[in-house]
Formats: sequence, C-alpha cells, structure tokens
Amino acid sequence: MRIAVCIKQVPDTEARLRVRRDGTWLDEEDLPFVINESDEYALEEGLALAEKTGGEVVVVSLGPERVREALRKALAVGAARAVHLKDPAFLGGDALATGRALAAALRRESFDLVLTGSQSDDVGYAGTGSVLAGELGWPHVWLVMGVELDAGGKSAKVTREMESGMNEIVRVPLPAVLEIQAGINHPRYASLKGIMAAKKKEIAEIGPGDLGLSAEQVGAAGSRLEIVSVALPDSGAGAHMLEGDPKQQAATLVQKLRNEARVL
Repeated sequence: MRIAVCIKQVPDTEARLRVRRDGTWLDEEDLPFVINESDEYALEEGLALAEKTGGEVVVVSLGPERVREALRKALAVGAARAVHLKDPAFLGGDALATGRALAAALRRESFDLVLTGSQSDDVGYAGTGSVLAGELGWPHVWLVMGVELDAGGKSAKVTREMESGMNEIVRVPLPAVLEIQAGINHPRYASLKGIMAAKKKEIAEIGPGDLGLSAEQVGAAGSRLEIVSVALPDSGAGAHMLEGDPKQQAATLVQKLRNEARVL
C-alpha cells in the first residue's frame, strides 16, 4: 500500500509569540517551528499501516526552506521519501489554494490512501483535507480516531470522533483521504539510525509549473480568504465582578447579557 501523508510546519505553541509590526502575521525571526500536532499522529498512523501492508509512506509539505527540517524529521521516523512544494508562489494560501496545490502534487503518483491532520495549530482552517479530497474526487472522513483496512485493501473501516463522547463508524472505499485526530496513537521518536538514514533519503522540490498550475492558482493569489490582521488577546481589562448572593448575581448577569451584550 502506498500512503501519502501531508504535514505542515507551524510555530511552536510553547514559544513566545510576537506579532509583526504591520500586524499581518507573527514575527518569525528566531521563532522555532515544529510539525503540526495532528499531522504527527497522521504520520504515525500512515507508518503503522505501511508496516502492516508492506507499503511505503511518502510525506508531502508546502512552504519555505525551513520546511525541510520537518520533512527530515518525518523521514527519520520512517517515511520513505518526501515531496517539498517549494516556491514563493505557494506562500500565504488558504485551505482552497493549499488543497489545490497538494492535490496536484499527489496526482503525479498513484496512492491508495492520503492522510492529513484534522486541523493546523496556527490558522486552524480545518478545511485543507476536505478541499484535497474534493480536488481528487475521493471520499474522505474528518476527525478519524481509528483505521482498519479490510482484507484486500480495497476499503477501510474508519472510526470518527463525534460530540458527547460518541463515535461514528463508516466504511469507505479506497483510495480515500482521512483527516486524523490527535490522540489516535502514540507517535514514535526518531532513532539515531533513522536520523542518519534520513540524510540519504530523497526530498523532491517542485514548483507550480511542475504541477501544471499557474502562480495565480496557488498561494495568496489563489486564495478566497485573506488574513487581514492578527493580535494577541487583551488582558487585564474587560472583566466585570458581580456582587451579591448567587440569586442577585444571576439576575445581574441576565440583565447585562440582555442590555449590554444583546445576546438574549
């Protein structure tokens, strides 16, 4: 079985974040980057399925030069090779533009399964996997918490996480796109042997022209959404302390919600 895993490199959530002076995004100077959390679980799921079927995992990512670090880590834990969509034209894309580019890259080969994370830890669109599936014309399942391949590898039984602690079990024909939820497994660590082996594995770099796409179809130019500004949450202001006993506090809260917030 040939499995593609799409990963994204995102700012480390443990790092101190600073907003650019123009307020359009984070200041990335000296900012550490890591593989998106749910993408790490998708990678582990892909590796486990490949081991069971004697297949291989190809990891795919989009972004600037620093993305090679994330791809090397994926190769170190067991991916066979990597594809890097590396071109300035790819940058700044929303889920539509990114999904279009990834789908074009995946069409260059024959895959039985494509795995992505459920959403990114930075912008959190949670839509790239859906767009990817739509572009490929494949079925897809979101918030996946379990994957069992049927005999023959023609379909899979997929457990999907739902609300109120309930799960939904669906059967999908392959090829398909599965969006993996964090917590489905336990991602492995890279061994010294794996790190050394990763240095010899291929990372293919491709641009829009290699995919039959124009610069206007990808990145910021091909997006429907634009991030206008970002800002850190205000702190130390805006809190209202309600006085009195619980009954008085409840009455005051209802009054404020009705007259000030206007949500009732």
